[in-house]
Amino acid sequence: MSWVYLDGKFVPAEEAAVSVYDHGLLYGDGVFEGIRAYNGRVFRLEEHVERLYDSAKAIMLEIPITQVEMADAILETLRKNGLSDAYIRPIVTRGVGDLGLDPRKCAKPTVIIISQGWEAMYGDLYEVGLVAVTVTVRRNSSAALPPNIKSLNYLNNILAKIEANVKGGNEAIFLDEAGNVSEGSGDNIFVVKDGKIFTPHTLNNLKGITRKAVIEAALARGYSVEGVHLGIFDLYTADEIFVTGTAAEVAPVTKIDGRAVGDGKPGPITMDLIAGFKEMTQTTGTPI
Repeated sequence: MSWVYLDGKFVPAEEAAVSVYDHGLLYGDGVFEGIRAYNGRVFRLEEHVERLYDSAKAIMLEIPITQVEMADAILETLRKNGLSDAYIRPIVTRGVGDLGLDPRKCAKPTVIIISQGWEAMYGDLYEVGLVAVTVTVRRNSSAALPPNIKSLNYLNNILAKIEANVKGGNEAIFLDEAGNVSEGSGDNIFVVKDGKIFTPHTLNNLKGITRKAVIEAALARGYSVEGVHLGIFDLYTADEIFVTGTAAEVAPVTKIDGRAVGDGKPGPITMDLIAGFKEMTQTTGTPI
């Protein structure tokens, strides 16, 4: 039996439910995180919990438990489900309200933690690389809905994913309103050119925790990493491209908009960083 944490209690997964008046359902009014556990440890748990609370603060959503209590609840959810390697999804919604938009009508946020076993998101594509496509859907403007609020309103990402599906891509690549490369539909993006690694600034994309970990691994291995504005030309002429995310981990991109990336195979720097990230996940983290 699988168990879900729901407002301080563990409920069988098939019985876990929220009200149809919950504003998380009605309006996407809430926040979430994606976290992974590897080898009996939760990778960067404190950073994920802190980001969850930062997202909540940005939308004036007061989570009814402390960060320490949230971290403990995540660990207990894993123990309850007997998981040592897992994907974890903590969610906080605005809670039950009326059919109006006003968040003041929601008396108490809903806190949910889901955990399950989940293998590598892209399966065997890590060996051959992803096919990516740039999409016409633009990344939400940071002046409208800042991408660094990891909110339950993911329609922008879903529209991009739909377009990628239609175009035959494994992943969508967003441009921002100025035409700069932003990120994938569910991951950050990196470009390798002449042995150097470049990645977009995080104003127009999520401050990814896997992104940060991979940058640390790259620097430890002696690579140069620079945050810059990237355009489509930089994608088309890259020696290597890879994406990073909690679900995606580190995945090579070997084709974009019909063009081969480099020699059309996962590049050596990408493969080195895949190995470095795997080492980090298997040897560091908060014990379950």
